[in-house]
Amino acid sequence: MGRRERKKAATREALAAAARELFLERGFDQVTVAEIAAAADTAVSTLFVHFPGGKEALVLGDRSEREQSLTAAIRERPTNVSILQALHDFLATRGPFDPDPARQDTRLADLVVATPALRAYARSLWVSCETALAQVIADETNADEFSIRQLARYVLEIPDLAGTEPDPPAALATAFARLQRAWPDL
Repeated sequence: MGRRERKKAATREALAAAARELFLERGFDQVTVAEIAAAADTAVSTLFVHFPGGKEALVLGDRSEREQSLTAAIRERPTNVSILQALHDFLATRGPFDPDPARQDTRLADLVVATPALRAYARSLWVSCETALAQVIADETNADEFSIRQLARYVLEIPDLAGTEPDPPAALATAFARLQRAWPDL
C-alpha cells in the first residue's frame, strides 16, 4: 500500500473511530457529522468522501465489504461444508450473533438494534447483496433461478429478523434449520 492509500485508510479509520466513540457516548441521533469530522480533525466534505452513506456508514460500512465477505464465505468454504452451513457460520460471527464479541462490538450491535435509522441501514446493506449472493449460489449449484433468488432473499432478511430476538444465536440457528428443510441439497 502506497503513502496515499495509507493516508486515506488512516483518515477513514480516524473518522470511524471518532464516530463510534461519540455514538456510544451520546447516542446516534445526538451526534452530527460536523462533530464527527471535528473529532477526527477533518472537514465534513472529507467525511462524505470516505463515507458517502453518511452517519450510518460510519458504524456499518458499505455494501462492498459485506458483499465480498458474504460471497467469499460460499466460494471459500471447505468441500464438505454446505452452502447453508457456510452462510450460517458466516452470519454467526457478525453483530448480535457473535458468540465472543469485544465489549465495544456488543455495544455497537446494541446501538444498531436500538436505533431505527441504523437498523434500517443495516437491513438495506444486507438486502442489497441479493444479486451477488444469488449469483454465487447459482455458480455452485444447479437449482432453478427462482429458488436461488428466494433463498438469497430469505438468508439476507435473517440478520434483521433474528438479530432482534432475545437470543439472536438461537434465532439464527432456528432460521437456518428451517431453510435446511426447504433446501436440503444446499
